[in-house]
Amino acid sequence: MSKTIRITKGLDVRLLGAAKPEVVETTIGEYAIKPKDFVGLIPKLLVQEGDKVKAGTPVFYAKGKERLLFTSPVSGTVTAIERGEKRVIETIRIVPDGQNEYEDFSKESLSGMSAEQVKEKMLASGVWTVLRQRPYSVIPDPATTPKCIVVTGFSSAPLAPDYSILLKGERDAMQVGVEALRKLTDGKIHLNVHSTLSRTDELLKLENVQINTFEGKHPCGNVSVQVEKLDPINKGERVWYLDAQDLAVIGKLFTEGKYVADRIIALTGEEVSHPQYYKIKRGANIASIIYNNVSANCLRYISGNVLTGTTIKADGFLSYYDNQLTVIKEGNERKLFGWLAPGCGKFSVSRTFLAGFMKNCSNTKPYRVDTNLNGGERPLVFTGEFEKVFPMDIYPMQLIKACAIGDIDLMEQLGIYEVEAEDFALCELVDSSKNNIQSIIRQGLELMRKEMGE
Repeated sequence: MSKTIRITKGLDVRLLGAAKPEVVETTIGEYAIKPKDFVGLIPKLLVQEGDKVKAGTPVFYAKGKERLLFTSPVSGTVTAIERGEKRVIETIRIVPDGQNEYEDFSKESLSGMSAEQVKEKMLASGVWTVLRQRPYSVIPDPATTPKCIVVTGFSSAPLAPDYSILLKGERDAMQVGVEALRKLTDGKIHLNVHSTLSRTDELLKLENVQINTFEGKHPCGNVSVQVEKLDPINKGERVWYLDAQDLAVIGKLFTEGKYVADRIIALTGEEVSHPQYYKIKRGANIASIIYNNVSANCLRYISGNVLTGTTIKADGFLSYYDNQLTVIKEGNERKLFGWLAPGCGKFSVSRTFLAGFMKNCSNTKPYRVDTNLNGGERPLVFTGEFEKVFPMDIYPMQLIKACAIGDIDLMEQLGIYEVEAEDFALCELVDSSKNNIQSIIRQGLELMRKEMGE
């Protein structure tokens, strides 16, 4: 069974610097686990500086959820535990030893395993953490059962990686991952792919899943948009989701008895000399990836894409769930004539620039981008801009204002359970008031999560 769903509202943000279809292996000097990558988590350490670990060795657990373990992606030595304000743990750094030693979680056939046995194996190895839950984007409680599980097999974000490259050769491991997930829900396993996917792609060969084909503009690749079209979330309901790459991680846990944290990421952006793909492990330091491969300009490094990613340092670490690293120019230069300039090649949904009316300047072509806001923050007013790029059956402006004032009842009525901050990235992009809308939505979600005791 399959569905084809077309998203009619949205906006494709086309940038220069797409990754070429080349996968390179590189030596990474350091890895890290960052507790801030996980929503609503208070880490309790299980290791100290100087401890030796293997791939799959528990590093910390979640306070109040002792079964929820977070494990090392590599074998090596814990070299630093960095803390921020109020001694909050920010980073656990691990230097690999090059031995690739793994904790043994034993190979097992899924056919004879119960749902609880599958959960215990995933929890003990740390593989459970590849799963997330809507609402709130938290790691799901293993004591709960989702009404369905969504596997995302594409991204529509700017300079998004090609999943046919990310998943090449992983079909068998992914199929085992599907069988493991089937033990965890009585509902459907939705595999969502893009309409441009080749009919011979390995994703389409997976069995015991409902393949749903999406077409249209960004944000058709967002989980919230997909879930709303397939199986909307009501109060008290849960949907689990994961990236297609993590299907293989789950599968290898059962076929090899190891936590294999391998991941292919795309290095993208116009400031990259050779944008391409890199095979690394989760939580890699980006210094080796960008070495001699970026321009000498003042740059911003983003773990993820330009709309929803997190700014990191040139020697920082990729976030746990990201499969993309974007490099763009900092917008710290004053522009001659400012907004009075024609601005050919600049992005403008509302034709703010004269170039928006010129035939040779079009937002359908890839263009250069920097971090300039081109204006300052102003009061949030109704303009009708958001509704043009927001494809969900929700009033975006009203929900934003409800989150801003912390009105829990109104947030519920307006559909807070169905959304995540990333769903408002395009609203933030086209917002003439220059408000940090994603942060407002995230604050609203955190308020709801705490009220509901999640």
